[in-house]
Amino acid sequence: MRDPQQDLDDLSASGLRRELRILSGPQRPDIEIGPEQLLNFSSNDYLGLANDDGLKAIYQEAIGKYGIGSGASRLVSGTMAPHIELEEAIAAMKKTAAALTFSSGFAAATGTITAVVGKEDIVILDKLCHASLIDGAKMSGATIRVFPHNNVEKLKSHLQWADKNQSGQSRVLVVTESVFSMDGDLAPLKEICEATRSSGALLMVDEAHAVGVIGPQGRGLAAELGVEDMIDFQMGTFSKAVGLSGGYVCAERAWIDWLINRARSFIYSTAPSPALAETIAAALEKVQSDSGDSLREKLWRNIHCVDPSATSAIIPVVIGENEAALAVSSQLREKGYLVPAIRFPTVPRGTARLRITLSAAHREEDVKKFVASGLLSNR
Repeated sequence: MRDPQQDLDDLSASGLRRELRILSGPQRPDIEIGPEQLLNFSSNDYLGLANDDGLKAIYQEAIGKYGIGSGASRLVSGTMAPHIELEEAIAAMKKTAAALTFSSGFAAATGTITAVVGKEDIVILDKLCHASLIDGAKMSGATIRVFPHNNVEKLKSHLQWADKNQSGQSRVLVVTESVFSMDGDLAPLKEICEATRSSGALLMVDEAHAVGVIGPQGRGLAAELGVEDMIDFQMGTFSKAVGLSGGYVCAERAWIDWLINRARSFIYSTAPSPALAETIAAALEKVQSDSGDSLREKLWRNIHCVDPSATSAIIPVVIGENEAALAVSSQLREKGYLVPAIRFPTVPRGTARLRITLSAAHREEDVKKFVASGLLSNR
């Protein structure tokens, strides 16, 4: 039997071993890791809501009303009023008939894909889709086709192939992100919607890094482009700009009822805390309010201070080799900045990078100082 320590040593030798970083305080731009005081440019807390005083008070009040746990899975006895109210709130935000919430974005992705398609079906994915989407496709048993990143012509070619190779009752599901998590670029979503619609295929779009950041009231790229009604499954998380945790899928009522009956990651998981659900609903309300607009304006000022051409809160600095990326990350940490190196398998081999993320909670002077550190000379 192979020794796991040897496997770990192999990871270390190739610059791929990871270690946990333990924060001793709340999630915010200025953090403590052991004795170090660092400015955090790696968090997905885009609007700074993870440590919002108003939302903390709502969470505490909700615990008093509903307790700290749900006690069972949703289909047994774990569904409580805040779960339903949250699902109604996210469906209203995404302009769909219904929604279903999950314990995480990963659970939402794998549960939905495996419920929608099976071994008689076809899944077509963007090459840079998140691991949860790729894993969901693999777990489904469907035939998988991958198109080069954001290459709509190749997507059309795959759709034509699928049309010729599917049986009468089989499904074709196209999967993409709207904002790609490691590159920060946008999908050509309107063109993808048009290609998918004309082929008769289903479309699933992961808006995890778009909601709260892009679009009217922070409703995402689909809302920004006016293509919400062309997307069958709008997926996302509450763990980025919304500041909490959990995942969701928005769709027509029949699809949501199907997921309730067939999405294994939903059926066989204890329901999230009702207090969490109530707090997420309040956070969604804040995201869509005038206060949310003000936070987005501040976020985009910070983003454009780092890169005037950026289209999301994610700014990658591709270094190449693992050791080089780790070295730059270490140099930044010595200067007081936390920007971890992102390596394979999160990104393709040879594209190790630093992934800079901005937040509305960052102070303008700290962002300017960060830019002056010289990191961008590596871009």
